Amino acid sequence: MGLIQALANQIMNSLQNQEISTSAVLAVLVVAGILAVYEFIVYQAVLHRSLYNKAFNISIAVLPLFISTIILCLQSNLVITLGTIGALAIIRFRTAVKDPVDLIFILWSLHTGITCGCQLYEMAVITSLVATVALVILGHVNKRMKSHILVVHCKSAQEEENLRTLLEKCAKRYRVKSRNYTEKGMDYVFEIVVKEAGNLACNLEQAEMVERFSLMEYDSDDVL
Repeated sequence: MGLIQALANQIMNSLQNQEISTSAVLAVLVVAGILAVYEFIVYQAVLHRSLYNKAFNISIAVLPLFISTIILCLQSNLVITLGTIGALAIIRFRTAVKDPVDLIFILWSLHTGITCGCQLYEMAVITSLVATVALVILGHVNKRMKSHILVVHCKSAQEEENLRTLLEKCAKRYRVKSRNYTEKGMDYVFEIVVKEAGNLACNLEQAEMVERFSLMEYDSDDVL
């Protein structure tokens, strides 16, 4: 009977609210807020897309504040824990994430909120610093080699070999995306990776087989 009574008392104590001090709540919110602002700055500095999504950046900066306080509530009462799990299970988010890198920042925000809510501040800080270093290093790999779309109009299809020779000299790699024949000549679309776009433009301008061309830099799905 003593064991059963002890288990019953433990269950009853878990159902009761455990007091959360105001200082603990403020400490969690302050640390989560600092790390959220840090993530806000990193998102602006590291992101290399042409279109900056300010609304998304604000969302991932505010999210840790809510997550951290939810974790505090889950620690205080078993009934609240079960109710919160049930409530979160029926929530569905319909907003599509277009860039896979955005998923990293969403998980970063969730991680910050959970670790701060559990008062594991050291883990939250170290993870944020390591994530920043990884994003900076991986983001600068081959940064100087930029992808471009080149649209070229030549006098005839016989000039394609000369055009390929020119691209081999100026571009690191290239690929023919399309060929369009017209009465006035041939239109080519190339996807190229080049270090100096200005040098390529000068060579194309001086080439006799090229009548006109358009060179566009693009990053993922965003065309500049």
